[in-house]
Amino acid sequence: MPASDTLAEYRRKRNFHATREPSGEGRSESGPGPRFVVQIHDASTMHFDFRLEADGVLKSWSVPKGPSGDPHDKRLAMPTEDHPLDYRNFEGVIAEGEYGAGTVIIWDEGTFWNRSTDKRGREIPFAEALEHGHASFRLNGSKLHGDWALTRFRRGDGGEREAWLLVKSRETEGARQHTPDPRRARSVRSGHTLGQVAALEGEKG
Repeated sequence: MPASDTLAEYRRKRNFHATREPSGEGRSESGPGPRFVVQIHDASTMHFDFRLEADGVLKSWSVPKGPSGDPHDKRLAMPTEDHPLDYRNFEGVIAEGEYGAGTVIIWDEGTFWNRSTDKRGREIPFAEALEHGHASFRLNGSKLHGDWALTRFRRGDGGEREAWLLVKSRETEGARQHTPDPRRARSVRSGHTLGQVAALEGEKG
C-alpha cells in the first residue's frame, strides 16, 4: 500500500493549520538505512512513542513505561497510526485542543537492522515480519543498542485493542539502558527536557 494511503488516519486526526507536525505530503530525506526514533510525549498521559521505518512510513507504538534495556522487562506497546518519515524530526508542543496535545521531545534516534527470520532461519522483509506479528531488529542509537523484538500477543479481535510486547534480547551484550524519568530525560537533539521545550515554545508564542 502506498505511504500516502497508510497516512490517511494520521492526517484525519490532525489540523495542519494548528499543529507544526509534518503532514507527510512532501518528499522525505533519504538516509543510510531504516531509521528509528523514540519520542517522549507528555500528552493526556505520559508515554514514549517508539517508531520504526518500514514501507515508507514510521510504524508506531505507544509504550507507556518506555523501552527497557533489561531483558526481563516486557514492555506493553500499543500500536498507533502510521506516521510520516519526517515525524522523526518533530520536537515541540502540540497545541491545546489538537489531537495529542502536549510536549514532545526526541529522546533517542538512529538506524536499525532487520533480523527477522522465518521458521527455517531465512531473513524475511521487516514489514512482512510485523504483519505476521513478530519482528526482530538491532538498534544503533545514541542511547539504545543491541537486539530487540516486538511481538503481538493480542490481535484486537472481539472489541479489544491490538497489543504488542517490546523486549530486549538476552543474547546481546553491553550496558543495560534503563528507562529514564521522562520529566528529567533530555532530548538527544536539543538537550532540553520536556519542561524546557514547553517553556521555549511559550516564549515564542
